Amino acid sequence: MEMESAGKSRKLDIQELEEIRNDAYENCRVYKEKKKAFHDKLITRKQFSTGQKVLLYDSTLKIFAVEIQSEETRKCFKVNGQQLKPFYENFQMHTVEEIALEEPRI
Repeated sequence: MEMESAGKSRKLDIQELEEIRNDAYENCRVYKEKKKAFHDKLITRKQFSTGQKVLLYDSTLKIFAVEIQSEETRKCFKVNGQQLKPFYENFQMHTVEEIALEEPRI
């Protein structure tokens, strides 16, 4: 009788561990979904049109591809869309005001 009750107890323990593991997987999935939703809200979407000039940040990451064409070489290539920034041709830099600092008094 002892072996039978020990066997039933062991089966219950295994089922309980299986339930705990499944709960952990479910909690992990929910956490990842919430984290992704929060991250996606913070991403700014960029709108580019055909023929628009852009600045390209050189990196090896490839998240999603955008096909662009070089004006000089006419070569087409795919780049990560997060690396593109709008290029403003008539952008005016503001003049920087310089202020002379005095030596500290002791």
